[in-house]
Amino acid sequence: MVQLCGLLTCQEEPVPLKSISVTLSICEFVAGVSVTLNYENEEKVPLEVFFVFPMDEDSAVYSFEAMVDGKKIQAELQEKMKAHSNYENAISQGQQAFLLEEDKCSRDVFCCNVGNLPPGSKAALTLKYVQELPLEADGALRYVLPAILNPRYQLSGGPEDSCLKMKAPVVPLEDLPYTISLVATISSQHSIERIQSNCILSPTEYLDDKKTSARVSLADGHKFDRDVELLIYYSDVHTPSVALEMGKPMQKPDSLMGDTAAMVSFYPDIPEAEPVTCGEFVFLMDRSGSMQGPMSKQDKSQSRIDAAKETLTLLLKSLPIGCYFNVYGFGSSYEAFFPNSVQYTQQTMEEALRRVKLMRADLGGTEILIPLQFIYRGPSIPGHPLQLFVFTDGEVTDTFSVIREVRSNRERHRCFSFGIGEGASTSLIKGIARVSRGTSEFIIGKERMQAKALRALKRSLQPVVEDVSLSCDLPQGLSAKMLSPEQTVIFRGQRLIVYAQLTGTMPSAEATGEVCLKYTLQGKSFENKVTFSLQPKHDDNFTIHRLAAKSFLQTKDMGFRETSAGDKKEVLEVSIESGVISSHTAYIAINKDLNKPVQGPLARRDIPTPFLLSTTAMTPWKRACRLDRSHALGHRQKKKGLSLKETSPELERAHSSNKRTNLETHHPVFGENYLVQLISLQKADGSWDLCEGLAIVLGVKLRDIRDAFTIKNADLTSWATALAVLWLHANGQDLKCEWELLERKAVAWIHNHAGSVRHLLVKNAIAFLKSPVDPSVFAL
Repeated sequence: MVQLCGLLTCQEEPVPLKSISVTLSICEFVAGVSVTLNYENEEKVPLEVFFVFPMDEDSAVYSFEAMVDGKKIQAELQEKMKAHSNYENAISQGQQAFLLEEDKCSRDVFCCNVGNLPPGSKAALTLKYVQELPLEADGALRYVLPAILNPRYQLSGGPEDSCLKMKAPVVPLEDLPYTISLVATISSQHSIERIQSNCILSPTEYLDDKKTSARVSLADGHKFDRDVELLIYYSDVHTPSVALEMGKPMQKPDSLMGDTAAMVSFYPDIPEAEPVTCGEFVFLMDRSGSMQGPMSKQDKSQSRIDAAKETLTLLLKSLPIGCYFNVYGFGSSYEAFFPNSVQYTQQTMEEALRRVKLMRADLGGTEILIPLQFIYRGPSIPGHPLQLFVFTDGEVTDTFSVIREVRSNRERHRCFSFGIGEGASTSLIKGIARVSRGTSEFIIGKERMQAKALRALKRSLQPVVEDVSLSCDLPQGLSAKMLSPEQTVIFRGQRLIVYAQLTGTMPSAEATGEVCLKYTLQGKSFENKVTFSLQPKHDDNFTIHRLAAKSFLQTKDMGFRETSAGDKKEVLEVSIESGVISSHTAYIAINKDLNKPVQGPLARRDIPTPFLLSTTAMTPWKRACRLDRSHALGHRQKKKGLSLKETSPELERAHSSNKRTNLETHHPVFGENYLVQLISLQKADGSWDLCEGLAIVLGVKLRDIRDAFTIKNADLTSWATALAVLWLHANGQDLKCEWELLERKAVAWIHNHAGSVRHLLVKNAIAFLKSPVDPSVFAL
């Protein structure tokens, strides 16, 4: 009897997807990606195969083709319902057909259909996309290949035709039948300093002596337990530039693809200003059951809800006196700390911190729309603009409804969003930040939620940059049409990318143009100018044109059901002209050259996805030849399978409550969690009282601290605050971004209360602690 090997369904059917290969080409801050899905039908009947997979929300998918038994079939982008009809007609007639579509409810989920794959046949489906790479705070360019598609919370009455409704089976990671490979080539006009990843890579291979070109690849055996992340560090990433790209030949003039396209990148040199002390700060925290899962797959990883609680503590301690705030938790229902936002005082801060300690991931599903609507219905506080901070693992199905709600309230607030853990929806997290002029962050692997949240709070406290305008000075007969949405908010240290279509007659080879960015900050006017050559370059992939189209589509396309009729017409025109897929279009390829139609009943196969800790149920699968293989290996011990009645150590860790914070377990430099203790002792106004807890952190007896204080015209609170600030600088430099705002409050408090003796106060404090810290940290 012949034994089948490999992963089988519960009916012992081989899985047709065998491998995924990715070719990545990064030039400066743009990625060009080619992904090939390799299928093989090992059964005796023809198959229809469905594969649902994640994509980054910013990906501009512009090409889809099939290679079937050596024959290449190029797909055509069509209106979605027309593409579906053509696909169904083709497979009903025995023709091979291939369909690629963006989900109707979320831009970051795609579905690929393979129809009528005959027995013994092989098919390689290749999709291509381009994408801007975001700039991280440390200067790294970040590329992420999504590998995790978490189950999305299904609302009652939700759409039935979403890809997310498909009941794709889930399997343990060790049983996933297909493999992934990735080869990345990076090039830049600047040298490449290093390439880092959360996955194991081959050693970096530099392709030239100046290190302006390099190649890396993903190590064999990668498991689909995390998104694949690359961090690329160039020697310089802050050089403004303008790139021009020729239009497509034979396209009509004054069209997006026919005209020259421009990509303008600015790094505005916005001066640092004193932070504002007003605002209504509302923190909307996911408390659904999935938040109980770990932040990463690392041993002893902090749970998401515990990281969220620690982050909220730091945020609450860092708020300025005089502002207003509130905290909401949401799941299937929602809860607020206070009926309405309250003024930030010592009393309200203490009450909020007490409530934070009691928070659990116990509110069921993930329904974010209703609490958002409640927040927006609340009364505005004069002089205190709303700043909304949303934390979620992003597993929702009503993505476009949420984005639309945020956009309809964009004039009264900014939204700063945070995707927690692997598989958070990039469509949701990026979408709500983009339409409200905020920023988005993703926290995966060993990254700390606390640092990214505090960076966003710091941005929200920046004075508003006003009167933002972008203008082009071009030769006569040439004009620029902006394709990107109007820029109304710019943050310090943030990159600004704008796309434009150049219409008219391109001038001679020596001509130049100039683009100027103007803005006002605290009554002062600023401008940044870039001069550029008006000689566009040819690119076979029309990368800039596709990115420009994607930028336009992100502004207009609010999903298959949410987009207005007028916007839908524009979306269809731009999508089909540029080849960039949208929620209203789909790629369809039909092999019409078969000698005879595919015969026999069509069997459906759904490609499995990996079983992760946040997954609550598995469709049963079998591994063939497990006993035979273990017997053949002889001395190797057979692995035990995971029974649904048993609990793995990973699951136990994921569902147990961490009694210690992340600072305790991952930062031993702070001894017995002294940093958290110190922060917990700080008062809302930024000061510290002299107490036993502070003495323990300082490692000095309380009596000795009191005896060392000999300054007249100052009090013990000023003395304690100066000592606490010195301890932060001496012992917490690796987490400075997390305590920088609360330290700033403390220094301001010393200036206001120590008065003329603050120099002597700081001098004596440094001498008492024998601290190496420079007194300039007190802004003396």
